[in-house]
Amino acid sequence: MQRILHVVVGITFLLSGLLLWQSFSATETSGKIIYVKVGGKGDGSSWARATGDLQAALFSAQKGDQIWVAAGSYKTTNDYNRSLSFIIPDGVQLYGGFAGHETSLMQRDWVANATILSGEIGTESFEDNAFTVVLTKGVSPATIIDGFIISDGTANGSGHFGSIRRSGGGWYNDGTQRPSSPTIRNCIFANNYARDGGAFYNNAQGGMANPLFKNCTFVANRCDLDGGAIFNDGRANGTANPQFESCLFQANSANYGGAMINYGVEGQSNPTLKNCSFIENSVYVSGTAIYNVRLKGEAAPDLVDCLFQRNQPDEQAPIRNFPEYCTGRENFSSHTEGMQF
Repeated sequence: MQRILHVVVGITFLLSGLLLWQSFSATETSGKIIYVKVGGKGDGSSWARATGDLQAALFSAQKGDQIWVAAGSYKTTNDYNRSLSFIIPDGVQLYGGFAGHETSLMQRDWVANATILSGEIGTESFEDNAFTVVLTKGVSPATIIDGFIISDGTANGSGHFGSIRRSGGGWYNDGTQRPSSPTIRNCIFANNYARDGGAFYNNAQGGMANPLFKNCTFVANRCDLDGGAIFNDGRANGTANPQFESCLFQANSANYGGAMINYGVEGQSNPTLKNCSFIENSVYVSGTAIYNVRLKGEAAPDLVDCLFQRNQPDEQAPIRNFPEYCTGRENFSSHTEGMQF
């Protein structure tokens, strides 16, 4: 796992160029700042009085607050309760990548100061890890998560299709009751596992879930069934239309949709992907990079300036559709521009 994290940090640094600080670090806060540092014993009112309990900081945070988290690894729990996740409240901004002395967001360095949200709560075996590391439910785009490595979630439990115990090992976004569209930036999803949606399950069944991902990396995530990294679930008149900008999907694996599945069964699953790369993803059945299921619904990604390389076993047909079995470039969906192979 340590080797994977070193690799993905390096990859993300190359992709981010100048780390996009001016774009991503100018967010102002109307509330307070809560400071979190590994080993902290304070009330979170400053770096000198930082708390070491990220769960407590999230529980106390109100809309408009920021939580600044210093480098280190933070587990969902200190016991063996696999059902606990980091629940991000609506309108709270969670920032990682601090050394622990900064006075502004522009001073942080999320590459040098790796800040890990980890599901590794049990033994060295992945099988007893937290089901889902991060949970968002009915949150607005003002809910920001920026500068974290989200790793080692294991949604290997039982339950119905879309259940949190078997879906979204890294992150579960629930838009079934209220729209849930968090803003996710500068994050690495690594080494997560699930039955469906290894890294991220975007559940819009009967509702709406349209998160925004910017400059994120999905690497070495896997699932038994569909969506090695991402499962966009737009069933039952749902709308699962996330946006991905400058994201990398590498070495993810699944049965269908090595990196992503868009499940538009009697609903919508139409993600937008701009300047994204799909490299070395793999499947056992179909859709080496992306698999679209459009039964009585829509599953048509909008792809602009995206790169597909060494996705296996069919490198020349990285995107597949059901029920339209096409191959090659004609298999791409509604809009494509600047595609590279």
